[in-house]
Amino acid sequence: MRKEVEIQVYGTDQICASCVNLPSSKETYEWLEAALARKYPNQTFIIRYIDIFNPPEEEVVKAFAARVIEEDMFYPVVLVEGAIIGEGNPKLKMVYSEFEKYGYTAG
Repeated sequence: MRKEVEIQVYGTDQICASCVNLPSSKETYEWLEAALARKYPNQTFIIRYIDIFNPPEEEVVKAFAARVIEEDMFYPVVLVEGAIIGEGNPKLKMVYSEFEKYGYTAG
């Protein structure tokens, strides 16, 4: 039985100053969601967009959102099961690789 993976995309509506000409955090979230659904059809996963300036009340999520701000990380910051796999301009190949560690197979 494969574990349903959670991917989190931390960002904000404002594009990071060092990330000019890159998609916004929200656009990256939407792009990742569509790409993963195409690559792994009929395999469920959870994807969440988290605004770093207005995170939900979950302590772990709030703490990581604060870390993104405090450490001046390039956003969006993409996590798979709590592990950072991309900052600023996440690579799809890295996301796929991480998903396959959890048993996802290309369709």
